[in-house]
Amino acid sequence: MEQQKKQVPFVESRLRHNILEMPKEIRQASGIVIYGRRIKSLVFTTDLAIIKNCDADAVFAVYPFTPQQSISDAIIKASYIPVFCGVGGGTTQGLRTVSLAKDAESQGAMGVVLNAPINNINLLAVSRSVDIPVIITVVDEKTDIGSRMEAGASILNVAGAARTPELVRSIRQRYPDVPIIATGGNRPDTILATIEAGANAITHTPPSTQELFKSMMTKYRE
Repeated sequence: MEQQKKQVPFVESRLRHNILEMPKEIRQASGIVIYGRRIKSLVFTTDLAIIKNCDADAVFAVYPFTPQQSISDAIIKASYIPVFCGVGGGTTQGLRTVSLAKDAESQGAMGVVLNAPINNINLLAVSRSVDIPVIITVVDEKTDIGSRMEAGASILNVAGAARTPELVRSIRQRYPDVPIIATGGNRPDTILATIEAGANAITHTPPSTQELFKSMMTKYRE
């Protein structure tokens, strides 16, 4: 009986057998349960080809341009896994972030992501306008986590580059129950260090389609 429980059946098709797999270390995270679905790995991309061909639990659709409804709509429609959409907070602020958040919710996003510069009044306005989780990005120790949570943030997105594990540990010591998503880097040791520090879920930046195609072309030439 014990042996049967450990066996996991894999179902593949003739063509869809070569998917992009998230680092196996992420499976050690506790995950965050949102609407009954446990999220451990989030693929950090807006590339539809990667989104359709990876085993991540969710999509973290945040990009370095002002958020556009047409982009979030395309990603949500193409994705078969939940999508968390960036709705501004840096260059884009004020009523536009509220409008973008409401649009993302109506399009079917599981949550919205706000950048670190957004003020608490704007954060509060967004959190009151939608009925999906609002994720606030944290980049350093200067962030007043308590006021962010009071303003309606339900999940923290910790992005402290090389200092992410240290920042996660500091937050976890002060707020033992707050849900934390964090960047884990692309190495097993940094991912594990971030999880051990207290991150519940990990965002993973995948290789570009150009890099993936390069390795495929190398095989074709052999």
